[in-house]
Amino acid sequence: MRSVILYTLARAAIFAVTAGVLALFGARGFLLLLLSLLISGIVSYVLLSAQRDRMSAAVAGGVRSQRERFERSVAKEDAPSPRAD
Repeated sequence: MRSVILYTLARAAIFAVTAGVLALFGARGFLLLLLSLLISGIVSYVLLSAQRDRMSAAVAGGVRSQRERFERSVAKEDAPSPRAD
């Protein structure tokens, strides 16, 4: 979970810096938003690739864990119960 938060914060920081620089150069309104999204996306793709890989591994591990827990629960539920005669 920590890697997801760090990656998200890094993306937000890159977006904010990009928007700030573009605002200094005179971009305003929708153009500022559009250019900031585009440029920060490209910069994040390059600069945060290692962080993105760590986040992806953490998310995949969480999904795998949830799936295993669900499958154990289903198997336990489907198991024959002893009959009380």
